[in-house]
Amino acid sequence: MDFAYDAKTEELRGKLLAFMDSHVHPAEAVLERQLHDAADPWQRQPVLDELKAEARRQGLWNLFLPDAEHGGGLTNLQYAPLAEITGRSPHLAPEALNCAAPDTGNMEVLAMFGTDEQKKQWLQPLLDGEIRSAFCMTEPDVASSDATNIATRIERDGDDYVINGRKWWSSGAMNPNCAIFIVMGKTDPGADRHRQQSQILVPRDTPGVTIEREMRVFGYGDHAHGGHAEIVFDDVRVPATNLIAGEGEGFAIAQARLGPGRIHHCMRLIGMAERALELMCRRAVSRVAFGKPIATQGVVQEWIAEARVRIEQARLLVLKTAWLMDTVGNKGAHTEIQAIKIGTPLMTEWVLDKAIQAHGAGGVSQDTPLAELWVAARTLRLADGPDEVHRMSLAKRELKKYL
Repeated sequence: MDFAYDAKTEELRGKLLAFMDSHVHPAEAVLERQLHDAADPWQRQPVLDELKAEARRQGLWNLFLPDAEHGGGLTNLQYAPLAEITGRSPHLAPEALNCAAPDTGNMEVLAMFGTDEQKKQWLQPLLDGEIRSAFCMTEPDVASSDATNIATRIERDGDDYVINGRKWWSSGAMNPNCAIFIVMGKTDPGADRHRQQSQILVPRDTPGVTIEREMRVFGYGDHAHGGHAEIVFDDVRVPATNLIAGEGEGFAIAQARLGPGRIHHCMRLIGMAERALELMCRRAVSRVAFGKPIATQGVVQEWIAEARVRIEQARLLVLKTAWLMDTVGNKGAHTEIQAIKIGTPLMTEWVLDKAIQAHGAGGVSQDTPLAELWVAARTLRLADGPDEVHRMSLAKRELKKYL
């Protein structure tokens, strides 16, 4: 395993670091002001359009997609340090580079499984940043961590499918620029439990689609992902050609989608932890309490040292996972994908907690990004599968060797 950055990665890292310093970080305060003044907080703000145009001009666009025909053509190992850098401003940088969830996962699904017509109608506008999308899988009335529980029905009726069900935490759906939903539901409840589900494309403006309400993360909105919505599908009728891959393929598509999505989250989490550690160190050397900088306090030094150790451990495991995905495929990296999904959010949450503590009351205020970053890290212990499900699955894989 060689995790040294190759020439292409180094070139892109240099460009991206410069872009973050010159454009993204200065834009954070601008975005906050524009959101505060906006009549519709979900409408894309002007500063984001400016960032997108500049990122595209610099060639920092669609880097996440390994398919060279549609995306950056980078391996997971090449993309990892770039995603880490965007994680330092996770509510702005990923979208500026057209590398934000849930669009990334949806573009991957369409690139891998979409028909030529589906790619032309939906993938290309997403790649161009003209529209956004949502992924509708989680439901309020079932334990959606087990995807086979999904209750939404997708029933064939002549040349159409009819969809009925209720989804929530559908990321991206509050954004008025969100034009297409990928909906997961059951086409055959009597089939094998992993062949009951299918995924289908539903345009947002289809009759019968109702956005019921915004779902608020820890009581607050999440503008970075275009919001999360509760959506009702009431006799929603779409052409049969909107089905992705075929009936019964929904579970397999979801697994193919979630593998890269999970590692992308973990890559960005490393960047979030790095920014938290930097802020903690700056605070520690500048804040005086009881007559001396708090950096001289043993407990603060312990936090800083432990943070560095935990970040380095997590980064190495993420890089190993990326390398395995590149060399033996997502299935061969299954154990490591689950391990980073368990460990990286916990690590980042811990570092952020200590950084917040070092900042005192300011750490929970809007004057630093720490509180917002903590919310994002804590949420990722649920998104893409809760910790407990990954622990259970990982333990079973380990025990299988001895049974």
